[in-house]
Amino acid sequence: MYDIITLLVEDHDNFIHILADRKHNEAFVVDPAWDAEGIREVLAEEGLTLTGILITHSHHDHVNAVSELYGERVSLFISEDEHPYWPDCPEDAILLTDGDEIAFANTSIGIIKTPGHAPGGCCYHIGGDLITGDTLFIYGCGRADLKGSDPHALFHSLQKLKTLPPETTLHVGHNYGIAETSTLGEQLAGNPFLMVDNEADFVRYRMEIAGKTRHTPYGPISRAELDAVLHG
Repeated sequence: MYDIITLLVEDHDNFIHILADRKHNEAFVVDPAWDAEGIREVLAEEGLTLTGILITHSHHDHVNAVSELYGERVSLFISEDEHPYWPDCPEDAILLTDGDEIAFANTSIGIIKTPGHAPGGCCYHIGGDLITGDTLFIYGCGRADLKGSDPHALFHSLQKLKTLPPETTLHVGHNYGIAETSTLGEQLAGNPFLMVDNEADFVRYRMEIAGKTRHTPYGPISRAELDAVLHG
């Protein structure tokens, strides 16, 4: 049995997700950044021992607390495609590819490669939960104008996520939406980046339109509103 504890680092709008294995009192933390002490406090309060670190991508705002938490008895997991972009990645990191599984809490964590925001970005799927990093936000998605970003790859990554069950609960990397979490079904109905099915339209919307027409906290958009800004 597992559950997910979420820590919000308000100064940076980061969500840090802690996967808790209640049977063995062990935990994995996803993208530890900014607040290593806060993570330690949560682990201590919950009676959990940190045994793993999961990295969705290696941007500084998702990994800058790794060095304070990583140690001899802590395994670090990262996509094999993202590993080259993180010069400070521990040498003994466990490299992952699409479809790999990590044993945890008498179940497994599935790896879904989702490049686009970062060249080797990935999501972690466990049970009915999806940890998305910066690939998908609540009513938003990651930027695609950074070094190593690719809006075409991001489109295909989001198309891949759309095939998961609609009841999947999303745990995102930043507090940019009107809610901290949502289901995939809710996002399919109101997240413009999941509503656009044409790759060229998606790239134009992500790169030219969204930044001018949408502001945090992101909320749902109707099909009519989306069509108006796309095809006006």
